[in-house]
Amino acid sequence: MNSRVDKRHKKRRKWPFWVGGIILAFVLIIGGYIYYVWDKVGDTIATMHDPLEGDNQKELNALFKNNDSVNILLLGVDAREGDKGRSDTMILMSLNPKTNAMTMLSIPRDTYVNIPGRGMDKINHAYAFGDVALSVQTVEEAFDLPVHFYARVNMEGFQQGIDAIGGVTINNTQEFSQDGASFSKGNITLSGEDALKYIRMRKNDPRGDMGRNERQREVLTAAIDKGASFNNITKVGDILNILGGNVKTNLDKDNMQTLFSDYRGTRKNSKTMEINGDGQTINGVWYYVVPDGEFNRITTEIKDHMEAR
Repeated sequence: MNSRVDKRHKKRRKWPFWVGGIILAFVLIIGGYIYYVWDKVGDTIATMHDPLEGDNQKELNALFKNNDSVNILLLGVDAREGDKGRSDTMILMSLNPKTNAMTMLSIPRDTYVNIPGRGMDKINHAYAFGDVALSVQTVEEAFDLPVHFYARVNMEGFQQGIDAIGGVTINNTQEFSQDGASFSKGNITLSGEDALKYIRMRKNDPRGDMGRNERQREVLTAAIDKGASFNNITKVGDILNILGGNVKTNLDKDNMQTLFSDYRGTRKNSKTMEINGDGQTINGVWYYVVPDGEFNRITTEIKDHMEAR
């Protein structure tokens, strides 16, 4: 695989922190609520739209025109005042409208990869070094896959986004407490605040970071499903304000409309993927180390998904 041998015969560690606000963008984009208020979102989308340098918009538009598979990198960024922050959450979504299937890959934030121009480091450091553009380039080279679009959402948008759609319902398989909140087994409905706590728990999970990331994907999927049926018009102002203040993406209005009309069905056949690796300490720093064979497996599965007819 391209430039991969020198990238990771070394080390990597754990997983992302929170799903954060990334739910917010795709609740409306893939979920479809944006369709009902289309005439009202133009200004918000203009605020959100932030093309990457080197984007070939004609090529990107051609993907939608031909109903080709598209890959979208979701970045949940914990940015504080005076600090750009790091991408605490990275999820690669691959949507194939021809098979109406979606593959969702959570990328551990401490995965040890080559960051172009910086050397071997944790994958989430790419954002701190070079913003979205370097994050996209790093993911493309690490997995030998194209990233066509991105959505970057500030973590603070997470709680607001979940509350705006009236919370999400999930099936909890483990009773536990986190940050003063208790979560029983079975179907539970989470507010924004509780959802944040729910996906934060790691230490009491038998699977550690893998369990935490499974909860991330579970909440994300529930939010997308909720967005697909969400039709509370009185909430449109609140939702647009949250989007405009927290989301950046190189998807334009036409792209978003096509996602709704032609790619919305992919959510009905969703597959989640995990990266298998081991935690290792290198020079006193903890990394999540993934073997080359595991990177190859991930790449092959996503390419097969993209090319399926």
